[in-house]
Amino acid sequence: MQLDKLRDRLVNQLFEAILQLETVEECYRFFDDLCTVGEVQSLAQRMEVARMLRQGMTYSHIEAETGASTATISRVKRCLNYGADGYHLVLDRLKR
Repeated sequence: MQLDKLRDRLVNQLFEAILQLETVEECYRFFDDLCTVGEVQSLAQRMEVARMLRQGMTYSHIEAETGASTATISRVKRCLNYGADGYHLVLDRLKR
C-alpha cells in the first residue's frame, strides 16, 4: 500500500503543520512558502479532476476544462477507484 511507503517522521511533521492552518489565507501563505506555484496548481488541478470524474464527466471534457493530461486523469481515476479514499473523504466534506 502506498500509505506505508509514505509514513515517516518528516511526513507526519508536514501533515501536523498543515493541520495547524485555520483559514484559506493561512493556506495560501504556507503553501506559497512550501511549494512552487506549479506544484500548488498541479495539486489543485488533480482535485478538480477528481471532482469532475465523480460527476461522471468524460476524459475529453475534463482535459478541455482543466488542461490535465490523460495520464493525470487516469491516475486520479485509479486513485478514486482503488486508492485510500482520500479524494472521496475531502470531496464529501467539501459538499457539506
